[in-house]
Formats: sequence, C-alpha cells, structure tokens
Amino acid sequence: MNAVCVDDEGQVLKYTVATCQKMRLLDDVQGFTHPLEALAWIKAHPVDLALLDIDMPDMSGLELAKRIKRIDPHIAIIFITAFSQYALDAYDVHPVSYLLKPFDQARLAKEVEYALSIRAARIPSHIAVQTFGHFEILIDGKTMDFRRSKSKELLAYLVDRRGAGVTRQDAFAALWEDREYDVSMQKQMDVVIRSLRETLQKYGVGDLFELKNRSLRILPELIECDLYRFLEGDEEAVNAYYGEYMSQYAWASDTEAQLTLIQRNKQ
Repeated sequence: MNAVCVDDEGQVLKYTVATCQKMRLLDDVQGFTHPLEALAWIKAHPVDLALLDIDMPDMSGLELAKRIKRIDPHIAIIFITAFSQYALDAYDVHPVSYLLKPFDQARLAKEVEYALSIRAARIPSHIAVQTFGHFEILIDGKTMDFRRSKSKELLAYLVDRRGAGVTRQDAFAALWEDREYDVSMQKQMDVVIRSLRETLQKYGVGDLFELKNRSLRILPELIECDLYRFLEGDEEAVNAYYGEYMSQYAWASDTEAQLTLIQRNKQ
C-alpha cells in the first residue's frame, strides 16, 4: 500500500511521514508541501491513501481531495487540520477520517489502518456492469457473450432491481410485456433462466445470480456498477451519465427518468 502526505507545515509533514513509514501496512510514503507536486505524483504512481492538511495557502486540502478523487475515486482520504470548523465541509468529499492536530502516533496508526480497510472494501470487483448507454457486463475487462438475448436482458433487469428479489412472473412481464404468461411461456422463461445460469457459470461468476424460494435476484455487492455508484452520489458516475440508461430495453425508461431528475437536481 502506498500513501502521500501533504502539509505546508514542514515539521508536521516530517512527523506524519515518519510515523506512516513505521507502519507495516504502508510500503511507500511520500511527503509534499505543495499540492500540485502531490497531484503530479499521484497521476504517475499508484496511491492508496492520501493524508491532507486542509488549511494550505495555494490550494486547500478540500480542493486537493476533489482533484485526487478525479484521478482515482478509490483513494482513501484522511484530513489533518488544527481547525475543527472545517470538519463539516470536509465531509463533502467523503473522507474516511478527520484528525485534529496535535495527534499522537497511536491515533494516526489506528486511522490509517481503518482507512486502508475501507479502501480495500471499495476496490472494484472484477465483474463490471455498464448501464449508462447500452447494458454490458465485463469480466476482467472482457465483454460477456450471451447465447440468448433474453438471458442478457434478464440479467439487466435484475441489475436494475439492485438486489431486490423478483418473481418469475414479474421478470416475464418486463421481458415480454405483450405476452401472456401461459404454460408455453413459462417453459420459455425456464429456458432463459437456465441459459443465464450456464453463461454465468461459464465465466466463473455463477455466484452472482441467486434463485431462492421462487425469487430471482443478483448479489449487488459482487459487482462494480455505474448505476449503483451514481445512486451513492459518486461524482465521477454522476458526470458520466448523459441521459441514456440501458437504452435497448423499454422497461428501463422509468429508471432513466429518475436518474435524469436526480442529475438535474444536483446541478
């Protein structure tokens, strides 16, 4: 794990860096008194954690944190400052922790350990789901192929439901909105479900889909999804939405309208 420390006070920076370098969790710790130098380093090197002073003359730690998040939204942020009044503003950029000066080594070590554990939990899954524009699912960067288009649509519908269980009848009504759920179509639905399970198992992600007590669902915690990040308020995801959501599916129009309204209200 790698960290950067940014503080315009040289002695405080030296203390913070030295303390972090003693931690076994951190392999490399770099210190900077100038935010732009820190940004240049982060652009060129992998960084997991940033410890930032808030009150700096050229660029505040709050602005620096926003720029860091644009480079890599998964970098954990710990704010360090002598002024408690900054705490509320600091949480606008979702830091993991907020430390008031002066702090001791034990407290800093505890906060770093916590920040890195949170960061590890946020590392993107190797299952990536794209819902903005057309729906696609990627396994380790490669697009998943489906033998049946309705199996892909069923998975898209379950992603849209965000982990909520749906009945076969509900899923059928979305996929075949103009058909009756008779015996013939029940068999067709069984074929679609079986094909979806076989495809997921083929790609080694069978655990993503759950069929239990006649209810269908996906496990959202196993995927990295632009829709889910948007709803969590992730700035990068919000900015990536351009008014199209799973545009190949008619049933997705309701969610598309909701996302457009949310984005408008944020502007």
